[in-house]
Amino acid sequence: MAQTTPNHTQTVAGWAAHDSSGNITPYIFKRRENGVNDVTIKVMYCGICHTDLHNVRNDWGITMYPVVPGHEITGIITKVGSNVENFKVGDNVGVGCLAASCLQCEFCKDSQENYCDQIQFTYNGVFWDGSITYGGYSEMLVADHRYVVHVPDNLPMDAAAPLLCAGVTVFTPMKDNNLLESPGKKIGIVGLGGLGHVAIKFGKAFGHHVTVISTSPSKEKEAKELLGADDFIVSSDPKRMKVGKRTLDFILDTVSAQHSLGPILELLKVNGTLCMVGAPDKPIELPSFPLIFGKRNVKGSMTGSMRETQEMMNVCGKHNITCNIEVIKPNQINEALERLARNDVRYRFVIDVAGNSAANL
Repeated sequence: MAQTTPNHTQTVAGWAAHDSSGNITPYIFKRRENGVNDVTIKVMYCGICHTDLHNVRNDWGITMYPVVPGHEITGIITKVGSNVENFKVGDNVGVGCLAASCLQCEFCKDSQENYCDQIQFTYNGVFWDGSITYGGYSEMLVADHRYVVHVPDNLPMDAAAPLLCAGVTVFTPMKDNNLLESPGKKIGIVGLGGLGHVAIKFGKAFGHHVTVISTSPSKEKEAKELLGADDFIVSSDPKRMKVGKRTLDFILDTVSAQHSLGPILELLKVNGTLCMVGAPDKPIELPSFPLIFGKRNVKGSMTGSMRETQEMMNVCGKHNITCNIEVIKPNQINEALERLARNDVRYRFVIDVAGNSAANL
C-alpha cells in the first residue's frame, strides 16, 4: 500500500486532514492517469457527510492520513478511457461511496457490490493498484466508470451532490422493503438531518404516510411545513410515544448518535421492520422484549449498489427530489465540520469546489 504509484502523474489541488484534530488544510497530491476503464471528472460540488467528520477525526480508528474526504461528488466528465461506452465528455455525473470491488464474488456478480468483502471506498480506501484513494474535496477525480452514475439534466448539480450518499442510503432500504411501488404504508423516520430530510421526500413521493420521530420539538414545523411530513413524534414525550404504539409498518433510523432502540421499536406494528442506516460510534441499546413481543425485525443497510444508485438518481429526476443544502466555499470547510458536529445545518453542507481554488483557503 502506498499513497501513489508511478502512474500517479497528475497534480491535483485539494483539501485534507493530516491528523486526528480533523483540521482541513490545502493539500497538493497526485492522481493516476486516466486508464482505459476510467473517466476523469472536473469536480463541481461535494457534499459533507457525517462520515467525513468521523474519518477526519479518526473516530473509528481506521483513518489513513493524510485523508482527502468527500463521497458526495458531482462534476463534469473531461476525459474517457477507450473501454468506456456509457459516458462521454461533457456528461454530468456523480460519484458516491464506492471506488472498487473484487468484481468476482457473488455480491459483485449480483449487482450488490456494496457488500463485497473487498469493497474499497472513494476515500480512505485502497484502490486496485495499491494506492490510497482520495475523495471529492479536490478539483479533479479519476474514477473507474463502473462506479460512476449519470446525474439527470434537470437536477441542479449542487443540490444533487448529497444524493450520492444520503440519497441512496435511505432509498435502498425503502426499495428492499417494497416501499417503492406499494403506497399507503405508514413509515417512520428517526432523525431529521441530512439523511432524514431526504427520506421524508422519498416516502412522500412513494405515496406513504410519513411520521418523523425526533428528540427536538422545534423541528416539527419544518418537518411538516417544509418537507411534507404527515406526523411528528417527540421521542422524549412518553404520552406521545404511547399514542404512536404499534402504528408504523416500517421505521428508518438515520441517527448517528448513541440511542436506545427499545422505545422506537414499540412504535412498530407486529412483524414491523426497523432498518438502521445511521452509524453511531458507540453500541446502541437493543432490548429483547420489544422484539419478542412484537415479532419485530431489526436490520441494517449500507449505501447501495451502483445499479441502485443510478435508479435512485433517475427517481430523483422523475420526482424532482433534491437535498436542502447550504453551499459553502472551501475556506469554510472547518467551520462547516464544527457546525455539523453540533447538528447545526439544514440539512447538508455542499462545497462549491469549482468556484474556488486551494489558494483561497
